[in-house]
Amino acid sequence: MGADGDGLRAEVQKTIDELVASGRESGVQVAAYLDGRAILDVQAGVADPATGRPLTAEVPIWSVSTGKGLTSTVVHVLAEQGRLDYDLRLAEVWPEFARRGKDRITLRHVLTHTAGVPTLPADITPEDFTDWDRMCAIVADAEPIAAPGELTAYHAWTFGWLVGEVVRRVTGRRISQVLAEEVAEPLGVPGELLFGVPADELDRIAPVADRNLSALFDVASANLPNFDRVAPPAVRPGTEIGRRRDFLAADVPATGTMTARAVARMFAALIGEVDGVRLISPRRLQEVVRPATSGPEWVFGQEVIWGLGYAVEPDGAFGAAGSGGSVAYAYPDLGLTVAATKTLLSAGDGDPMEELRVLIRDAVAADRTTG
Repeated sequence: MGADGDGLRAEVQKTIDELVASGRESGVQVAAYLDGRAILDVQAGVADPATGRPLTAEVPIWSVSTGKGLTSTVVHVLAEQGRLDYDLRLAEVWPEFARRGKDRITLRHVLTHTAGVPTLPADITPEDFTDWDRMCAIVADAEPIAAPGELTAYHAWTFGWLVGEVVRRVTGRRISQVLAEEVAEPLGVPGELLFGVPADELDRIAPVADRNLSALFDVASANLPNFDRVAPPAVRPGTEIGRRRDFLAADVPATGTMTARAVARMFAALIGEVDGVRLISPRRLQEVVRPATSGPEWVFGQEVIWGLGYAVEPDGAFGAAGSGGSVAYAYPDLGLTVAATKTLLSAGDGDPMEELRVLIRDAVAADRTTG
């Protein structure tokens, strides 16, 4: 197929065109980098069915927990600069957080989802999410469900405020500002890696829509006893909250708004150099992707492996995936990064973005074997 040639691009373009034509998808972006250069940047469908606006490469899409990859990258860039240490106790810079026995929780615990504070009040609202200080006060006052390091529990929402407030206390800047200044701008993708979307940019993003993700949340709520504790009914990470302009404009760094090409470029600069920019050293990369926790997870009951902020996959990838189908992963051994974003949030019935990730991975691996 030729991993960095026209064959792979044509195959991926054909696949996403067919997904859109069938109605299974509405708007899709797929991008890949190999050895620091773009080999794939394709799109299909529309950014907004209501207007027919086409989905182009520079249009950001809210990509749910794929945003945790952005959040974790901010931490590692600051650690590379000597501004943060993974074993920093949160209470050292955020004294209020020490309440209810949380004084021993470190940034490493947060990055590995073992901090023990994944839950939110049952009556939390989207309006609460738009108030940074209120959400940090709620998290600071939370009762831990386990001692730090004892339980792997996906911090679906709280991850963002835990990391973000530490970043703010250490740097004096909002995490969205650090992301823009220390990651997006050096990489030449300003406005394409976002937490809070600037008010004058909200009309530029592609609104998400629900295919069947909300139905999956209903099933999870009915069958997983801890699901509603981390994602209460009013703030499930799907279309209802993801279409709200006040939510999108707020910093909620457990999620993010991005383009596929920008997040693929960001991961490429984690594993190597992109146009003279490398975000972290090879030595730090090894530490970041080394499996830190593994085993059954408290919310979903699945086996998971976490490095420092990123999921570590059996095929050698690390990265992040979002509810509804977005993905962003890097394969250090292949020099490859792959990202896909989409507007129609879905679940079950296969996973087309994951299938595309595997297709691209296998094409590159085969090319490296025969090259």
